[in-house]
Amino acid sequence: MRGKWRYDPVVVVITVLSLFLAGRVLAAGIQDSESALHGGDAATYHVVDIYNFKGFRVIQFNLPVLSHYSYMLISGNQALVVDPGRDVSVYVDTAGKEGVKIMGVFLTHSHADFVAGHTQLARAVGCPVFTHASGGAEYAFRPLKEGSTLEVGEALIRFVETPGHTPDGLCAYVFGTANREVPEVIFTGDTLFVGSIGRPDLMEGTVSAASLASMSYDSWTQKLSKAGDSAVILPAHGAGSLCGAHLSDRPSSTIGEEKVSNPYLRHQKSRSEFIAAVLEGLPEAPRYFKHNAAMNRKGPEVVDFDAPLPAEISPARNLADPGKFYVVDLRDPEKYAAGHIPNSVNIGVRGRLETWVGTMVPWGEDLVLCGDRAELKEAVYRLHRVGYKARVIRMESWVKAGLPLNRNELVTPAQLYALMQKGEAPVIVDVRLPSEWMGVRIGTVVNLPLNHLAELSSKLDPVQPVVTVCNSAYRSSMAVGILERKGFTRASGLAGGSEAWIAAGLPVYGSEAGTAAASITSSVPRREIRLPERISPADLGRLMMDLPGTFELVDIRPEAQFADYSLPGSTNVDIAAVMSDPAFLAGPGPLIIVDRDGSLAMAVAGILSQKTQRSIRALHGGLKAYWEEMELKSAVREVHIPRKDGSSRGPERAPAMPHAPRMTTPPPIPDTGTPPAQPPRPPRSKSAGC
Repeated sequence: MRGKWRYDPVVVVITVLSLFLAGRVLAAGIQDSESALHGGDAATYHVVDIYNFKGFRVIQFNLPVLSHYSYMLISGNQALVVDPGRDVSVYVDTAGKEGVKIMGVFLTHSHADFVAGHTQLARAVGCPVFTHASGGAEYAFRPLKEGSTLEVGEALIRFVETPGHTPDGLCAYVFGTANREVPEVIFTGDTLFVGSIGRPDLMEGTVSAASLASMSYDSWTQKLSKAGDSAVILPAHGAGSLCGAHLSDRPSSTIGEEKVSNPYLRHQKSRSEFIAAVLEGLPEAPRYFKHNAAMNRKGPEVVDFDAPLPAEISPARNLADPGKFYVVDLRDPEKYAAGHIPNSVNIGVRGRLETWVGTMVPWGEDLVLCGDRAELKEAVYRLHRVGYKARVIRMESWVKAGLPLNRNELVTPAQLYALMQKGEAPVIVDVRLPSEWMGVRIGTVVNLPLNHLAELSSKLDPVQPVVTVCNSAYRSSMAVGILERKGFTRASGLAGGSEAWIAAGLPVYGSEAGTAAASITSSVPRREIRLPERISPADLGRLMMDLPGTFELVDIRPEAQFADYSLPGSTNVDIAAVMSDPAFLAGPGPLIIVDRDGSLAMAVAGILSQKTQRSIRALHGGLKAYWEEMELKSAVREVHIPRKDGSSRGPERAPAMPHAPRMTTPPPIPDTGTPPAQPPRPPRSKSAGC
């Protein structure tokens, strides 16, 4: 379907503008969730939103490094905390500021990705814990089952059994004073996420994933879908969580919105299709999940988050023995490369420390943390969230003891590219997920995902030089330590990762660039300049009619304009997200970008064309041209209206493209038996970087 490029002054100007903007936008690069969470506040709770209803309100908290949402429902002078994290001071402090008493804790299920704060909070404020009667809890709790109710001030909560993610899943329907028939809010836990549902494969074989997915189908079709389209859903996780796949960045939604936008729920007409969709493409669960789930069922021990830093262990050579200790270096990749304890693994405190320690460090290992005093204190605190206990040593103490250091010089993108052009490059190991590697890569590289690098490293020669690559250098620096522990002596990482590579203007390749002819190691230096393509309204119309599902259609206009008028099958994505999210660089078919008049779409297409070999197209003339050429021509036929003098005049002026304001509250979605049109979708969620 590739059309011929025709040059005209407008296109040339837009293309030049695209290339100019690319120099700035590419500096941001292809960010994964690690580089997006390197700020200090990502490791602390903050309030996302406050939802007000008649008779109650809900405060929503987020802990970004775990993609964990928790809640405080307040009515009158009472509060109920829902799915709290283990460090509960944020809930105690909030209750004090709000002037309310915490009367209970509700757990939607036994969480696997973090140690919940139910026993911690019950001890702190003397409140009961409410959870499923048959969830296997070994701590003191008040049992709930289908139809159980609880009053919090003027709010009425009815509990509904919703197995699927786990057999003991519960959702809480919250009714205000205005309506006791239709819930205002549903706390859905991990049963239903915004844009996804809870993964059904975490039961360690006690219940099959397919059986749980079938239960999830029933929970949706028989219960949640009938709760009322206006009900606001508040899940336990958002984008980046490994408790599901493809979770949205949006912190809340409604039942009505999920009916039309959640891709898993479009399969509700067929149980088998639903099960297949749920089981397909699940990310691998970290090894610590099963241990956290067991801790939460047993009742986590109460820990002192304000305890002083543990006493340092004495520096000794045996700390470098990977058979005795697992040393985690908490510093930045640059400091780690300049000198570190031999065989230590760099899991920086500025990132998803909790998840990566739980992924890489086997449960029960003798874990030792290394860094400065502030890094050690923060890491010890945060690792309580996933149940890890650790000893500590300052890097300064190791150096003062005169003990050996390993050094790994970081390779800059320019240096590595020069070696590749000369045919002298080391083996390049991309440690990202296969889906990331297939989408965008820097050349002919071997893909050994980080979470399996230890066992897959046997494919490599430990005496040959190796350069590890990821998006931001967070994972590649970790990989250097993993390789060291397996006996590699010449491992190093790409400074700045693929983000720095792209910012330097160096070429990247997509899934089709796996042949030798496309190899970046060609002896003849070359720079490929890729220009965007235009697609006419007529060609796009034919493509939508004849070959649906073979391309991706993205609308970059403001959400209100998209809600007023959009093309069938298109997705509304913020322009910044399109330019920065690497997911748009990969795909089996063309990416077609549309806007109002074609100008911004062409600029964005020009930028993306420099990053990928995927076909990027812009709708020529934008939706204005599509409306005039396709919609009006098919809907309005020319009728000559006779004049009084017997002559005739042309047809009346055609109506303009719709521009009505967006409705603030969508009407209820009737159950017609067929899924309604899809509403605007937020920027696609990024992977958890595993």
